[in-house]
Amino acid sequence: MNPYIKNINRIEFVVTYACTGRCKHCSEGDHAAFREYINGDKAALLVRQVCGNFSIDSLMTFGGEPLLHPEVVCQIHSAAREMEIPKRQLITNGFFSKKEGNIREIAEKLAQSGVNAILLSVDAFHQETIPLEPVKCFAKAVQSAGVFLRTQPAWLVSPEDRNPYNRQTARILREFEEMGISAAEGNVIFPSGNALKYLAEYFDPNRQYENPYDENPEDIRTICVSPNGEVLGGNLYQEDILTILENYTPVKG
Repeated sequence: MNPYIKNINRIEFVVTYACTGRCKHCSEGDHAAFREYINGDKAALLVRQVCGNFSIDSLMTFGGEPLLHPEVVCQIHSAAREMEIPKRQLITNGFFSKKEGNIREIAEKLAQSGVNAILLSVDAFHQETIPLEPVKCFAKAVQSAGVFLRTQPAWLVSPEDRNPYNRQTARILREFEEMGISAAEGNVIFPSGNALKYLAEYFDPNRQYENPYDENPEDIRTICVSPNGEVLGGNLYQEDILTILENYTPVKG
């Protein structure tokens, strides 16, 4: 086995970079015109092939806003459930429709497909452009469907910092706590993309920030697939994932 990938235990899919929000903290920058999304058949096949060769503990789908393509999300999680991956997570901002019936239908399909944990991205940044009511409607539908749900806020500087954005985030989180939905630890915003463009005043120009999502290229633990099929120096649409893994070599310097 390729020694660089022997410890793989997690699979992630960026379903699409298209999004219903226009968040100023987004590390991906402005991607309003993005339309591409991952191929569900290829993604499901990857799950089955990888699980046949590695012990996978968790799988996550996210974006952009992954629920712009709920059929793909469900296809991926159905494969994950079939392969008995214990933790099957979805990160969403909860805003993909304003129609209550459609929202309930998607929540039920997510539960049926095997999603067993949803992290709901709500905070001062998301709610600048995303209305809370349809998000709360989705949260209630998820609760009714029996899927574990927590809020996943983005904090500026640190969770303890008392800047105006964090204070607004805390107020929003309290509204969900009143619904019986507690907050996860969340994440601290990394200075990249829109965050560096719109929130530069909050970052220390003399500090070297470490990207929390970077992995050791010589000890890959997570297979992360982009909407265009790119993964670990290869492309899922052009070659088999097992071939990509076997041929993977770290990029030097």
